[in-house]
Amino acid sequence: MPTPLARKIKALIRTNGPISVTDYFALCLADPEHGYYRTRDPFGAAGDFVTAPEVSQLFGEMLGIFLVHAWQKHGGPADVRIAEIGPGRGTMMADMLRVVARIAPQLYENATIHLIETSPKLRAVQHETLGTHAARVTWHDSFEELPDGFVLLAANELFDAIPIRQFIKTASGFRERLVGLDSHDALTFAAGVAGLDPALLPENHKAVPNGTIFEIAPAREAVMATIGERIARFGGTALIIDYGHFVTGFGDTLQAVLKHDFDPPLAHPGEADLTSHVDFERLAGAAASVGLHMHGMLHQGDFLVGLGIGERASALGRNRDAATQQSILADVDRLAGAGVGKMGDLFKVLAVGSTPLALFPFRQPD
Repeated sequence: MPTPLARKIKALIRTNGPISVTDYFALCLADPEHGYYRTRDPFGAAGDFVTAPEVSQLFGEMLGIFLVHAWQKHGGPADVRIAEIGPGRGTMMADMLRVVARIAPQLYENATIHLIETSPKLRAVQHETLGTHAARVTWHDSFEELPDGFVLLAANELFDAIPIRQFIKTASGFRERLVGLDSHDALTFAAGVAGLDPALLPENHKAVPNGTIFEIAPAREAVMATIGERIARFGGTALIIDYGHFVTGFGDTLQAVLKHDFDPPLAHPGEADLTSHVDFERLAGAAASVGLHMHGMLHQGDFLVGLGIGERASALGRNRDAATQQSILADVDRLAGAGVGKMGDLFKVLAVGSTPLALFPFRQPD
């Protein structure tokens, strides 16, 4: 039984021909009537996926420690914007602010707090989650609305939800991948006629076999550039966390998640979350192109361990019962553990800023 959005997409294709993966991705997440983010709360156990802040308070606490460290290294400016784009339920910001208030009360008192969130439903949830901090928060529809001033920005799982373009290697070179209809009127992938500037492809592109997929995300790079221009102008640091790869390469990473399990990307449009892996090399390049300096790039596990998640977990578990202690350790392993498919390896952390600072726990320049 096709979803309401599948019926709408099929009608579009019948009228106008196949659509790009970019357009399919955007419709799945943001169609005003049937889009995934417009019709449901995807977060938490009852949703389709669990983000790191929902796993444990330790995640947001480590980020709070990093932002305080960055602020201190920047010289402790007085007029600061603490901001988050795509704040989910508000859990990460609540955990960050609790730490900031405790270890840098001067920063907490003088900063203004900003959440970039378009969903009225999620804004209400965030207001509730933030509790006593909520009175200090200003909500915005876009990052451009942020008032002028030095900014400390955190974004977790923001870029993976921004649409990508896909190209497939054919006998006549790389061609844009489209979504069309097969002979049974089912959604299917197809190759279009639009090509790609070979300069955008990795060097070994001629050697890869036909059928190889290459992904590029101009929209993600544009968002990074917008963030970067703002930070370059007013000063600050941005911390970007997402799943993806350090180096540009080949491969189909378009994936759908439905009720905590993988789902074929064309199976349930509008009802499954659609994402793809983030290319951190190109994201860092977009930041550099507008004048930002890279503080560093790490696996999430190395970042969290470097900031002391193990020590903080021990303190959190002190004088608690064995089951609670075991639960805290399991959360740490889920967030920071190494190994195939674990968040500690799969997720990457990129920090960029207006000044070439040596920020812990990133490897310091030689």
